[in-house]
Amino acid sequence: MKFKEGDVVFCKVEKIEGTTVFLEVEGTDKGTMVLSEVAAGRIRNLRSYVSPNRNVVCKILKVVRGHLELSLRRVTSKERDEVLNRHKKGRALRSVFEAVGVGKDELRKIEDLYNLGELMEEAEESPGVLDKLIGKEKAKKVLEMISEKEGREKIAEGKFVLSSLSEQGVNDIKKILDLRDVEIHYLGSSQFSVLSSGKDFKEANNKLNNALEEIGRRAKANNAFFELVKGK
Repeated sequence: MKFKEGDVVFCKVEKIEGTTVFLEVEGTDKGTMVLSEVAAGRIRNLRSYVSPNRNVVCKILKVVRGHLELSLRRVTSKERDEVLNRHKKGRALRSVFEAVGVGKDELRKIEDLYNLGELMEEAEESPGVLDKLIGKEKAKKVLEMISEKEGREKIAEGKFVLSSLSEQGVNDIKKILDLRDVEIHYLGSSQFSVLSSGKDFKEANNKLNNALEEIGRRAKANNAFFELVKGK
C-alpha cells in the first residue's frame, strides 16, 4: 500500500527503544514515533500510552524514503473512530474471503492494491468492484455473507479511562483488559474503547455492560484507576 502525509492509519506497537516507538502500519509497513508525538505535555510513563503488541491509531506526519513518521496525539476522536470501524470491516472481509475460497496468494495481491476495510466500503457502494478481483461467483457469495452478517450483528460501544502508576502498571493493565467476546482498542491519553456484538442491541449491550463491570472489578483489585467516559 502507498501512504501519504496526513493519512490516519491502524498500527501495532512492535517495540520501544529509549524514547522512540517502532510500529507496524496497517500490517504492511513500518514506522516510528518520537516521544513528543505520543501525547501533549510531559509523559511520566511512556508505556501507559504505548506498549508492545498494543493497537493504536496514528497520523502520518512524513514519508521519508518509504519510512513513515507517525503521531498519536494529533489524531482526532472522529478520525480514530473511522479507522477503528474500517479496521473492523477489513477483518470481517478477510474472514469472508477465506470462507468463500480466496487463497492466500490471491488475498495478498488484493491487499497490495486495497486496504480491506476501504475495499469493503467500496463494495457496499459498488458491488461490481469485487467481480474484477475474485470473479462473479465468489463475489456474489461474499456480498451475501456480508449482508447476512451485518443483518445479524448489532454493535455496542463504550469508552473508559484506565491507568496505573504501579511499577507493574503495564502488566496490570494487560491483565485487566484480557477479556473474551469483546474488542478493546487504545485511544490515547489512557482512554480505551470496547466493542461488543450480538444478534440484537440488548445482547450487545449486555455483553458490553458485563465487560465494563469486570474491567472495573479488576481495576479495583489491582489498585488501578478506572472511569467510564460518558456521552461518547
